Amino acid sequence: MSDPRPLLLRRGPLLLTALLLCALPFYLDAFWLRIGLFSMAAAIGAVGLGLLSGTAGQLSLGHAFFLAVGAYGYVWLAGEPGPGLPPAVAAVLAVLLAGAAGGLFSPVAGRVKGIYLGVATLALVFLGHHVLLTADSVTGGFNGRSVPPLELGGFTFAESDPGLTVLGVPFGAEERLWYLGLALFAVTWFTARGLLRGRPGRALAAVRDSETAAAVMGVHVARYRSAAFVVSSMYAGLAGVLLALSFRRVVPDYFSLALSVDYLAMIVIGGLGSVAGATAGAVFVTALPLLMTRYADQLPLVATPGSGGGSIGPTEASRYLYGAAIVVILLYAPDGLHGLARRLRARLRRRPTVTGPPGTGPSSGPDRTDPDTPSGTTGTTGTTGTDDTSARAKEHTP
Repeated sequence: MSDPRPLLLRRGPLLLTALLLCALPFYLDAFWLRIGLFSMAAAIGAVGLGLLSGTAGQLSLGHAFFLAVGAYGYVWLAGEPGPGLPPAVAAVLAVLLAGAAGGLFSPVAGRVKGIYLGVATLALVFLGHHVLLTADSVTGGFNGRSVPPLELGGFTFAESDPGLTVLGVPFGAEERLWYLGLALFAVTWFTARGLLRGRPGRALAAVRDSETAAAVMGVHVARYRSAAFVVSSMYAGLAGVLLALSFRRVVPDYFSLALSVDYLAMIVIGGLGSVAGATAGAVFVTALPLLMTRYADQLPLVATPGSGGGSIGPTEASRYLYGAAIVVILLYAPDGLHGLARRLRARLRRRPTVTGPPGTGPSSGPDRTDPDTPSGTTGTTGTTGTDDTSARAKEHTP
């Protein structure tokens, strides 16, 4: 059934959110813009992992590997040493390279599931980390490599001389990358929602719920599992490119097992199988340690970075907090933040039944909810002209 509301009313909240996000660089300083950039990059990767784990039901612990492929692929393809390709071409090829890496592993993903696939993908993280440390000519080794800035049509997403000023606000690297991140996240949002609402999403959900039933309905189980792994890898590669541009330097230690665990935390906290939930979880997990680092001197039981003395640093404290959040989510809200928000919206949309005083308004007369109530007798809300002391009390909206 189509929504009878006007298109502008239906799309109003989305348009207002987009306008708000576009206006933020004019009011926020670089620190908050960096948090937003890192959150958008994490959201892109979390959406890809959500498609694989939440929709297809495949556990993956190797997401950090494909992020590294995208980040280092862009750096090598656009930099020196390397082919020195135009940065825009290098970014597209880096995403395709991550998809190709996922395609090479997809036969395993098509035949292995559950914890066995998780262990198999875990090997990718350790293998990738070893390659990043030893392939000095490509990755720069332990110290990593600087990231070439992205250029599109002569416009550079980095600091420039002379600088760019828009409405009296200087637009540096963070402000420029903000709009690039918004564009990439918008592409991710709409393509992922299109996949989930279309035939591929229904097929993957059928595979997750019952492989036998999906096969009976004509779904090629191994093929769809492999395709989900490739698509998830491409989203991770795109997230890796945006992360590299935001950090301006890539180092191997960032793409470790801890990063893969962070992405699992994002989709669990946000809600499995939901694009909006993966986005919310990514913002929570990404922003929390950065905020705790900035305000560590104002938080109890949290030490400032580098203070030592065996105290808990902001990074460790943030991991404890979202670890506790995972436990609470699994116990009380298995569908995550997205499920909580959906139930809250449903509750706010409910309206209590308004009953008028006895003998007045549409509540007088026979009870229209009970077909057995005869005309002229007292119903649950009606009256015959005398006070009905036995009328049922109005139920409160839960």
